[in-house]
Amino acid sequence: MRYIIIGAGAVGGTIGARLHEGGHEVVLVARGAHLGALRADGLWFGTPEGVRTLRIPAVGGPEDVTLRPDDVLVLAVKSQDTAAALAAWAPRPVDGGGTAAERLPLVCAQNGVENERLALRLFREVLAMFVWMPSTHVAPGRVSANGTPVSGILRMGGYPSGSGGDRAAAIAADLDAAGFSAPVDEGVLRWKYTKLLGNLGNALDAVAGRGADGPGAADGRLEALAERVTAEGAAVLLAAGIPHDDPAELGREAGKTLRLEPVAGEERTGSSSWQSLARGTGSIEADHLNGEIALLARLHGAAAPLNEALQRLAGEFARTGRAPGSLTPAELDALTALAGL
Repeated sequence: MRYIIIGAGAVGGTIGARLHEGGHEVVLVARGAHLGALRADGLWFGTPEGVRTLRIPAVGGPEDVTLRPDDVLVLAVKSQDTAAALAAWAPRPVDGGGTAAERLPLVCAQNGVENERLALRLFREVLAMFVWMPSTHVAPGRVSANGTPVSGILRMGGYPSGSGGDRAAAIAADLDAAGFSAPVDEGVLRWKYTKLLGNLGNALDAVAGRGADGPGAADGRLEALAERVTAEGAAVLLAAGIPHDDPAELGREAGKTLRLEPVAGEERTGSSSWQSLARGTGSIEADHLNGEIALLARLHGAAAPLNEALQRLAGEFARTGRAPGSLTPAELDALTALAGL
């Protein structure tokens, strides 16, 4: 199988790099300065065991690659970019007849729970993937992954249900051999909803910073807000009847499989949402994380005021180009008042 990684950032770049190092044929799909750097200099890939430059073919979109029947499409863009990516790739012809949507499997290696549903409108075969991967899109052409002894946990199953059959098993075997923990799991959606709860604090991390210098860190308000936004999300999932587990326990379980170690010459940054603000992408995935909770609350007669507020605030940061961690004292006061802290 050939793996086409649609979105070769932190997650996609790490998956593509590891598969390439494992001897698999890989094509990276990127854009802008990142694409230019990949084409000119290759992918700088840093892990705890060392750094190296990988010469992996890189393209700008579906028009730059001839699709084959043995291709696997791995969607690793941010959720806000999913619809555009699906629209571009779904109608592309595949050698021997048919389109990508008709003939190729699509793996959603993404945060949130909406991507698979969007994909299933177009693609016949969709696989859901739970991603636990400490990685960073450091700069154009540069990706680092801090997990060891595996680079990440990639739990995969069929969507909307089932194991995904022989194809999912074959993909999982390739990922497992390439340096990931990649079990096939019919209950993958439960894992993804639990991860969603854990990701609700990403917006807070992005706008306020959760480190020692973040506003409100010294008096404990950031940690209290993070706990409150997660508890609010769990209450909404309960109201919606959606199975999930404790995200803190999920983190402890993941820690049994991988641990974080430094990458030479690189410093770990914030969450994926923090990275979006730092790179000035103009968008952020809060609409599909905190916004998912807001949507479910409205559908099921629950309330999610803190998630709604963080969704709006993170969106405003992204649209106006505000730096990560630049939350003002007044904005922090408003959030803590809303949370009743």
